[in-house]
Amino acid sequence: MLQQHGEVQVRAGVEADLPALTDLYNHYIRETSITFDLEPFTPDQRRPWLLSHPQDGPHRLLVAQETTERMKNPHNGPTHGPSAGSTAPGPSQPAGALLGYATSSAFRPKAAYAPSVEVTVYCAPHAAGRGIGTLLYKALFEALADEDVHRAYAGIAQPNEASHRLHTRFGFRHIGTFTEVGRKFGRYWDVAWYQKDLG
Repeated sequence: MLQQHGEVQVRAGVEADLPALTDLYNHYIRETSITFDLEPFTPDQRRPWLLSHPQDGPHRLLVAQETTERMKNPHNGPTHGPSAGSTAPGPSQPAGALLGYATSSAFRPKAAYAPSVEVTVYCAPHAAGRGIGTLLYKALFEALADEDVHRAYAGIAQPNEASHRLHTRFGFRHIGTFTEVGRKFGRYWDVAWYQKDLG
């Protein structure tokens, strides 16, 4: 799968992406409550996760990658968002920079859950506001259209208005909230669950 959107290419994730994928995810571990992992990973520790997402089937890993040198100017949108928590990039982003990724993963390990997937999307802090999450989810749900997938679920740590808007735009509906289900940064967090009907 390969889709070109101007300066952005969406494609299946490969092992060569592992260092950049790990760095991106580690940012969210260290700086946010979006993920409930507490300790950063090494690329070797993340390899089983990557390998659990082949290039076909219901469990996918798609990445968005810069395809051209993108000069920072007012017409390119913001270079960081409210959840970024990092320094804005320099005058330009290097060609080929990883802008984000989306996955569809097993919802639960028991066999009867096979027609359900849990989906997630992460955008690089410098790419927030460019519609990367929308591009990734569009490609992901197009890929899942031919798979035996009946429901997609997303768990969103609260508060996260940007993620709520993204999932609502893709037809997810809120089905319930687990209150104070995770503890990170010395406090408890709620997780709102969203469902999208597929197939």
